[in-house]
Amino acid sequence: MHQSSGRWRLGLGLSLLTVFLWGILPIALAVTLQVLDVYTIIWFRFLVSFVLLAVFLGMRGKLPNSQQLRSSSGKLLAIATLFLALNYFLFMQGLALTSPANAQVLIQLAPLLLSFGGLVIFQERYTLHQWIGVSILASGYIVFFREQLTNLITSQGTYILGSGLIFLGAVAWAIYALSQKQLLQSLSSANIMLIIYGGCALLFTPFAKPETILSLNSFYLLILLFCALNTLVAYGAFAESLEHWEASRVSAVLTSVPIVTLSSVALVSSFLPDLIPTESLTLIGIFGAFLVVTGSIAIALGKTD
Repeated sequence: MHQSSGRWRLGLGLSLLTVFLWGILPIALAVTLQVLDVYTIIWFRFLVSFVLLAVFLGMRGKLPNSQQLRSSSGKLLAIATLFLALNYFLFMQGLALTSPANAQVLIQLAPLLLSFGGLVIFQERYTLHQWIGVSILASGYIVFFREQLTNLITSQGTYILGSGLIFLGAVAWAIYALSQKQLLQSLSSANIMLIIYGGCALLFTPFAKPETILSLNSFYLLILLFCALNTLVAYGAFAESLEHWEASRVSAVLTSVPIVTLSSVALVSSFLPDLIPTESLTLIGIFGAFLVVTGSIAIALGKTD
């Protein structure tokens, strides 16, 4: 099984970068869904990420060679590619039927499942302080998302369907992430992502409509480009963080993504109310956010048994 390098400070920094980029991504995706279909958005994000990463690695002479590809697990690469593509599709479809905030509520099952997989598959262990952190984090989510969870229970029709799709997307993402961590035994994180980006772009090519991108105005085109660059940088940072830090701790940091999303939604909606609807946040919600952050820090920075 793959063992982390032990450079936890680097792993923490990369995890925090991932949190910020994933936190603001649903807002940009919600905007692009107003003018493009799900398949074209996903295809464009993967294609741009693949091309830019290939150019970058080619200039540095670090493209994967045939020996590295032979030594890696083809089945594991296929699993990682298929399940990341499935995660993108399910999340985007669910986002189109719900809202950025509620999408981030449900997708947080993904890092929790990754944490569970790290404990079971990679023999990672939590200390007592970290288990206390898990309890604090869980309590924080119950408080923080009380209104959102109420909406999920009482809403009907497409909202419930969208929530179900995002839940399945979270399961798919956890399977992808665990596969990627094991692949780090034979390939660098950049090479893994290059192969996955290329594979996912091919999977969505038959369904994409590239001609619709040419009809976008400059504003929507810039938002779409941001989504693509966000994919490249965020997943690169996430993949590299797994090289230096345990999966369970990376996943703990990622649980703070919804806080970034809700804060960003509040900021954007205050300046551009016609672009993103406002998400209300009460004092109870703020207290829940504090508990979530506290629990995440306790899990991420606790010492390993």
